[in-house]
Amino acid sequence: MKAHARALSPFWDHVFRATYWVITRLGRPVRWWVRRFGLGNVVDLEVPGRRTGRPRPVLLGLLRAGGRWYLGHPNGEVSWTRNLDAAGAATLTIRPGPPFEIRPVLLAPGPERDRAIGVTWRQDVFPGNVLYWLARRHIRAVGRYYRIEPLQSADAAGPAEA
Repeated sequence: MKAHARALSPFWDHVFRATYWVITRLGRPVRWWVRRFGLGNVVDLEVPGRRTGRPRPVLLGLLRAGGRWYLGHPNGEVSWTRNLDAAGAATLTIRPGPPFEIRPVLLAPGPERDRAIGVTWRQDVFPGNVLYWLARRHIRAVGRYYRIEPLQSADAAGPAEA
């Protein structure tokens, strides 16, 4: 999939790599801000590392469509998606609630994946929403998206209530 992404759009591949490099360098202050005040649809996902098993936190935009939750990366496989694939579960924190376990379901090309990708430019915070809209063809071709299913009892908050 990565080779296809580079062949399809080397420009967007480079833009997303550079953008996410900057975002990871700003992780601590942004994480502090998100935990204290919130930031749009940004949530904290903690995934066990596939080699070490140590928790790896990552800030992501939680997408909501059709009463379901979605997480994804616009540029295909990255470390956190490989860790998520290997672990098969993770911990999600949506401010101001407590952390809870989730199970990811990788979306194959089709209407559900298209719907999840389509809400990114309406739900993500600026300037990410604009960047995603500009790169929408690239993202549809190579993005890696998951439906997120909370592993909670029926009385706990679910996607429709958050």
